[in-house]
Amino acid sequence: MILLRSIIYFIGLVLSIILIGLPIAILGWFMPFSWRSRLSNLWGKLNLFMLRVICGLKYEITGIENIPEKSAIVLSKHQSAWETIALRGLLPPEQAWVLKRELMWIPVFGWALAAVEPIAINRKAGRKAAKEIIEKGVDRLKKGRLVVIFPEGTRVAPGDYKRYGIGGAMLASKSGYPVIPIAHNAGVFWRRQGIKKYPGTIQVVIGEPIETEGLNTSKINEMVEDWIEGKVATLPSTLGNQA
Repeated sequence: MILLRSIIYFIGLVLSIILIGLPIAILGWFMPFSWRSRLSNLWGKLNLFMLRVICGLKYEITGIENIPEKSAIVLSKHQSAWETIALRGLLPPEQAWVLKRELMWIPVFGWALAAVEPIAINRKAGRKAAKEIIEKGVDRLKKGRLVVIFPEGTRVAPGDYKRYGIGGAMLASKSGYPVIPIAHNAGVFWRRQGIKKYPGTIQVVIGEPIETEGLNTSKINEMVEDWIEGKVATLPSTLGNQA
């Protein structure tokens, strides 16, 4: 039954990309950025609704009052595809995601991504990619947007560890904008590999803003990693020990 529900949701996901992503991809360039952003948020919220109804996969947020209404850098734990959908719908609409440029090549989905002006980087470019994150990130922050980054760079299964990249911390150090850390345990229910979405409640914890003015990159990265990993360690890590 879980597999069947997961397949039905996947079909719904594809349809949502066509129904909402295609208009953004085709007409988005003629819309104000705020309209494109709201349509993208609608897509995220629609998928959260489908996950709840079809798969029984819900979420609870602690620290929702810490979601900013102005420019900030969001650094989130990355365990599954869930957060790449959910944060689009849960955060304020005007966002700029740092993502690998290959995603922009996906038909319809990638075209819609391009219309909401992400920061698409070549992850193999090293310092050039970091420079691009800083330059474009500062530009997006000055426009009042949230810059969303997964510092691990790839999905990491619950219980595993991957060193945090410095791109987000470097942007914070150079710009002086605050960091909003986000911890969650989505990987317990929507695993890094496999199509199954297990029923349950994902715990999302949004931390208080970390002020970065005057702090160097290493210190910011250390503070963010310690907070996120410390908080994740307190969340249910298996289907059998959900809160």
